[in-house]
Amino acid sequence: MTRPSPTNLPVLLPFRSAAVEPPRLGPLHIVLIVAALSGLALGAAQAQVATAAPLSPLAVVIKWTPLLLTGFAFNLLISFAAMLIGTVAGFGLGLAQLGRTAIIRKVAWVLTQFFRNAPWLVLLFFAMFLIPFQVRIGGVTIPLPDWLKAIIGFSLPVMANVSEIVRGAVRSVPTTQWESADSLAFTPRQTIWMIILPQCIKRMLPPWMNVYSLVTMATVQASIVGVTEMLTLTAQVHAAEGGRPELFAPLYGFALLCFFVYCYPIDLMTSRLERRFQVR
Repeated sequence: MTRPSPTNLPVLLPFRSAAVEPPRLGPLHIVLIVAALSGLALGAAQAQVATAAPLSPLAVVIKWTPLLLTGFAFNLLISFAAMLIGTVAGFGLGLAQLGRTAIIRKVAWVLTQFFRNAPWLVLLFFAMFLIPFQVRIGGVTIPLPDWLKAIIGFSLPVMANVSEIVRGAVRSVPTTQWESADSLAFTPRQTIWMIILPQCIKRMLPPWMNVYSLVTMATVQASIVGVTEMLTLTAQVHAAEGGRPELFAPLYGFALLCFFVYCYPIDLMTSRLERRFQVR
């Protein structure tokens, strides 16, 4: 009996467990995981918002009062600047209506009547779209922002109303004042500046204050042409609070209250000056 040679013997190799590789994540798996996590986060945020009680209308107004008062201050700035420019221009236009040259009187009268009887909002739109966004003087470019155009737009009706105030006040001075100045050898310029206009101040001040009150209330129209003032900020606050219907009246009522508190004392002061000066 022959024995198998060592080279022909079967060899039993030792057992080796195959290494287990971790599963690989494909793009689709990553997308699904991110979507699941996002859904969980969104659900948690919605649950938190749902459980949080919304602020009361009074709390919302108190919360945003500093911002809204900043917009109101900008309304006052526009009214101050428009009144200053309009008063200076209107004073000259009113004196031009009383000039001795017929052509100057007619041109001044036409300008006064045109801007005095034109809608303020239409004049504001004309100022916005006809005035360029910037002007170039030499090599310097000067920008003209929207709020500056709004000031110019509001100063036009102020100019016309002040012109009519000046003309009416000068005409209301008795003719004996002119005759007395003429008998004292005053020149027409001296008569106007030294005798007539000082007497016209008490006649011009009450209607001038009424015009200022009107232009202050009209500055809210600047929000229509994109100027960020109180009414614009009120709309933005309303949108930031989710556009809740119950906030509409408190927010816009606060804007109404600010203008009333500012303008009503001007009206009372105007009436007091009229009684004091006995202006009729």
